[in-house]
Amino acid sequence: MKAILFSSRTAKEIVRDPLAIVFGVGFPVVLLLLLSAINRNVPNDLFNIELLTPGIAIFGLSFMSLFSAQLIAKDRMSSFLTRLFTTPMKASDYILGYALPLLPIALAQGIVCYAVALLLGMKLTVAIVVALLMLIPASLIFIGVGLLCGTLLSEKAASAVCGALLTNLSAWLSGIWFDLKLVGGAFETIAYSLPFVHAVDMGKAAAAGEYSEMFPHIWWVLGYGVVIVIIAVSLFRKKMKV
Repeated sequence: MKAILFSSRTAKEIVRDPLAIVFGVGFPVVLLLLLSAINRNVPNDLFNIELLTPGIAIFGLSFMSLFSAQLIAKDRMSSFLTRLFTTPMKASDYILGYALPLLPIALAQGIVCYAVALLLGMKLTVAIVVALLMLIPASLIFIGVGLLCGTLLSEKAASAVCGALLTNLSAWLSGIWFDLKLVGGAFETIAYSLPFVHAVDMGKAAAAGEYSEMFPHIWWVLGYGVVIVIIAVSLFRKKMKV
């Protein structure tokens, strides 16, 4: 109940900056439209809409990291959290309070992305619903990274890490734009040791209705998500005691 009450306050803070939400939801759509236009003008099916959409939907979740990092960093830099530390709220209540309002935004972002993909020719199947549900565990990774950075860094530093750095990492190491096997070697090994490509492969399998192919990727995604959130809670608890 404490986390839910705190999440309502966090939701109000998010709504106060509607432009950020519009950009976070709209930018993946712009990419989808742009790459689909490119695909129509090249001889090869370079950016197939069926394969591109799950990747773009996962890439869009990187903005959730930026939102969560800015929220928690702003509160840390002000006296707001200092006053809240006098309440009986636990570290897990704070982290859940910051994370819960972002999950609907992540899901809404995915719905908009897939809706545009349907207009561009993607087939409407039940598998799309499963692919949308798979965005929830994937979003835990990005939201968790944002909470972690916001707990440790200043607002400016957290925004830099969760903005440019994480966005580029998730873009280049997720296999959205090209097959990682084309590069191979250490690059492919490093990519598959991180969760981004597993989230994309899981999304592609779900959207195609090949549910058995979602494994073991889903375990990588859930494992990274749970571990990152646990670390964020532990570090936030230490900050409360300082």
